[in-house]
Amino acid sequence: MSSLTSHHALPPFPDNVTSAPLVSVSLAKLEAGDEGASKAFFTACKELGFFYLDMLGSTLGEKIVAEAEELNKVQAEFFKLPNEVKDIYGRPHLHPFYAYRFGEGEDFDGKAIRNENYNLRKDDILGQCERLACHSMILQHQQLFERYVYHCRAAVDCLLEHLNTHLQLPKGTLAKLHRIHQRSGDHVRFTQAPPQPWSDDRATRGQHTDFGSLTILFNWLGGLQIRKPNTDEWVYVRPIPGSPVVNLGDAMVKFTAGILRSNVHRVVPAPGEQGGLIRNSLVFFSRPEDSVVLKRLSGGIIDAQPVSEQPELEMTADEWIMKKGTGQLPGVFTAKGGFEYKGYGALPATPAPRVAPVAVKA
Repeated sequence: MSSLTSHHALPPFPDNVTSAPLVSVSLAKLEAGDEGASKAFFTACKELGFFYLDMLGSTLGEKIVAEAEELNKVQAEFFKLPNEVKDIYGRPHLHPFYAYRFGEGEDFDGKAIRNENYNLRKDDILGQCERLACHSMILQHQQLFERYVYHCRAAVDCLLEHLNTHLQLPKGTLAKLHRIHQRSGDHVRFTQAPPQPWSDDRATRGQHTDFGSLTILFNWLGGLQIRKPNTDEWVYVRPIPGSPVVNLGDAMVKFTAGILRSNVHRVVPAPGEQGGLIRNSLVFFSRPEDSVVLKRLSGGIIDAQPVSEQPELEMTADEWIMKKGTGQLPGVFTAKGGFEYKGYGALPATPAPRVAPVAVKA
């Protein structure tokens, strides 16, 4: 598997850095219905909300790894384009979220740099909407993007089915909320960060939980950190060749009344020698369909969860994504505290969300 990746060409992740305690779950075993792998997967989703998805031995998984390596080359070429060219495809003029964007920073010499990302929505790639303008480089790799989206979604569907089983929900409950040919916030994200010094302010502002259901992240260098739930300690996630990092998002907390965890994380400069290199990562975000209302599901072990006496605030998946993705709702969503506002000033004014009456169980 390691021969399929380019990790060997990079400086190693340092051994003297505390790493996050992620378990490794085999996609091949999940595809085969292995009970032990399925149980380990469900435990990871409840306790940490992060795990490695080992692609070794899975035909689907190895295709995803190879495609991720090819897309990593594409993103490196995209980010080399002049800034004035990339800005053509930027936000908010192209789209408030599904577009190129950047934050300004400084390198070790005080020179201005850009921390960049580029969101490419699934519905554009699969021709399910009027496509946003994009550079010819993206169109030249259309088939690669299509394969990657279909294959990532196949892996996501496998994970959702295992979660559905453990939650004891009616068959297909989660799958029906994530149909690939319905409009949703699924998208591919390119990211790039040049070498730069540590910034406490940037690290704090970068703390977040993901907006959607499941995220598949390919890292070639360190830099991703998660906050350990019990100690609030920040620890690095070690990149593992052939094993993307998968984590759960806010939707899975909402759907399961807090059974599953959407853990707080952030991206900071890579440790050791890796910190001197340009850091790229490739992300596939899977979200519920745009029209799905993010609220507690009924059935299975979810019904045994405590019910709050407070009315449940509801938004559609599209509303939730757009508010969080454009800074209108800065915060994190946790099983312990629900939505925790993480602003730097007054709570921003937003339209009042719908309120669903919630019965109190005896």
